[in-house]
Amino acid sequence: MGSVGGFWTFAGEYWWLVFPIMGVLGGFARRWELGARSRHARRLEILQAKAALKAADSPRQVASASDPRPLTKPTPTQPQLEKLFAEHDGVTARWLDYELDVAKLIAFPTISDGRQPLTAAFLRAKKTADRLRPASIKAHVTEDELTAYADAVTDYEVAFDVAEREARRLKDSDFTDAERKRLQTAQQLLSVAVDGGATPAERQVAYKRVREELDGLIVVSDDAITILEERVALPLDAKPHTD
Repeated sequence: MGSVGGFWTFAGEYWWLVFPIMGVLGGFARRWELGARSRHARRLEILQAKAALKAADSPRQVASASDPRPLTKPTPTQPQLEKLFAEHDGVTARWLDYELDVAKLIAFPTISDGRQPLTAAFLRAKKTADRLRPASIKAHVTEDELTAYADAVTDYEVAFDVAEREARRLKDSDFTDAERKRLQTAQQLLSVAVDGGATPAERQVAYKRVREELDGLIVVSDDAITILEERVALPLDAKPHTD
């Protein structure tokens, strides 16, 4: 009874502490929710981008395996759309090269940070280009639709070029000293996690530490994590490293 009574005495005297504590807890909850939403949104973007690249490759693969002569008469805009699709897919592939590589995300973290103005502008340009992209190179589009899509692809490419240059210029300079130290630690641990000379246990420990250091710092997509996990996992017939 004494301990219970002491608790309520403390609570009665320091009731005002409830408000700052609730504020801190609420801040953590909002931060977690925003991080989860950002990861979910980025995962959808990556899935859509990978699907678009796969769909763009499929017609070329089918054509190479069959009669090279077209079965139907190409539309007047087909050559232009082929060129625009290639440019569009090229920028998307360059973006995915960062999004799916944890090492590059650590080295250039602002390239995936939608709070950065230039990165946000690139992501908006990407959505516009994706939205205006015709269903296929054989689609019948008007001159205005073709012009709008061509302009969107140009804006997409320019916006990515600018965002990429800025990310490479800034590197981790927008982070605090403590956050930069965490990024550096994550980079060092990452080299151990994918080191074929390390033991499976060392690689797994390093991988877990990488995840801990990056948590709350940068958004790493599920696809990037999957690729990293595949690099961390040793082949079944690999033998542990011994001195």
